[in-house]
Formats: sequence, structure tokens, C-alpha cells
Amino acid sequence: MAVDTSTTTRTALVTGGTGGLGSAVTAHLLGTGWRVVVPWLVRDELARLGEHPNLHLVQADLSDPSALENAIRIAAAEPGAPLFGLVNLVGGFTSGHRVHEEPVAVLDAQLNLNVRTAYTVTQAALPHLIRGGGGSVICISAAATRRPFAGAAAYIASKAAVVSLVETLALEYSDDRIRVNALLPFVIDTPGNRAAMPDSTREDWAKPADIARVIEFLLSDDGAAVTGGSIPVTGVN
Repeated sequence: MAVDTSTTTRTALVTGGTGGLGSAVTAHLLGTGWRVVVPWLVRDELARLGEHPNLHLVQADLSDPSALENAIRIAAAEPGAPLFGLVNLVGGFTSGHRVHEEPVAVLDAQLNLNVRTAYTVTQAALPHLIRGGGGSVICISAAATRRPFAGAAAYIASKAAVVSLVETLALEYSDDRIRVNALLPFVIDTPGNRAAMPDSTREDWAKPADIARVIEFLLSDDGAAVTGGSIPVTGVN
């Protein structure tokens, strides 16, 4: 169905927007009238998105400050659709070893993927959100921060740090009308997770399209009352 692009009034930057969850989020936001900017690294993943007049793809390694700044500049470049939403979906997962068996480099890698990227991208976007009079930031934590399991201490610790980051950002920027929330998924029904767990029934896995609707709600004015939250998106059987 064609989208009336004249209704586009805001821009969302979606990191990880070509991934299994991110492609669903990007498609949903485009379908509800957002201008969406997606930094990308893996060319083969672009096929998940297709083409759309309000989709702007930016090749960028977000760990590179100049590439990050360029992505933010493009996201904030359209006066008719100011940058309002930031969806931090970049992250990583590891498990399998107890703490005494795991090199500390694994912890460093998880902190870089799950906390540092969200921190630096949000840091770069905040001045634009402040100048624009507000916005909404969403980060991905994990349900395992509330229900931990053995063999994933580095992952769970990094996702717990995301919750603390979100709660602090929500406090620091409330006067700037910037809302910040974390989502806590368990297992998301993506092609990657299906390949990693082929024997699972997937009955309790969360659907990317369902999470995308939650994200759009939190970005929209309908979610204006919600900030500093850690919101489970675990699905139901």
C-alpha cells in the first residue's frame, strides 16, 4: 500500500535497522509516516528493507566518530522532518561459559556492543533533540536482567548497564522533554535466532512486528507519559 509522504513530520534514526528486528521496526515506522535513517554495515542485509521514499540508508561504522557524526547529520538534515526518535538496536549476545571460564575480553566486547554504542549514538543525537524541543530514545536491554540464566554473565551485565543508562538519561533530560525507555525482550523470532535454536518450538518467542508496534508507540505522542521505563516485550503463548 502506498504511503502518503506528505504526512511525514518526524525523523527516527534506527541503528541496527537492517537486522532481524530492525528491519521490522524500520518497515513499521515507514508505514506509519516516519522519515527513517538507517546506518548499515552489511550490504547483504539491505535486501530486507527494499526501497521507500522516506528511507535513507547511510553506510556507517558507528564505532567511528566521523561516521557516526555523518549519520546523525543526515538524520537531522530535513527541517520538515526534524530528528525526534532514536532507536538503539545494535547489540550482541554470547553465552556458554561460567565467569571463571570466560576471558575478560568477552565482557569488554559485550560492553562495547550493548552499552558503548547506545551511549555514543545517544550522546551524538541529544544536542539535536534538545534543539528540536524534545524527542524519544529507545534502547534494548534484556529480560535476562530480571531472570538471569547461567553462562551469560557478560551479556546480562552489559544489558543491566543499559537499564541504568536509560534511567539516568531519563532523569537528566526530562526538562528537555526527552523521553528514554528500555525494552526487555527474551528471545525474538528472527532468522538468526531460528538458525541458532532450530529445535525450539518458538511458542514463547516475541514477534518483531509486535515489538515494532511498541517502539512506534513509545516514539509517538501517545507514549508521552512513559519515560525511564524497563518494559518487557516477551510475548505470550
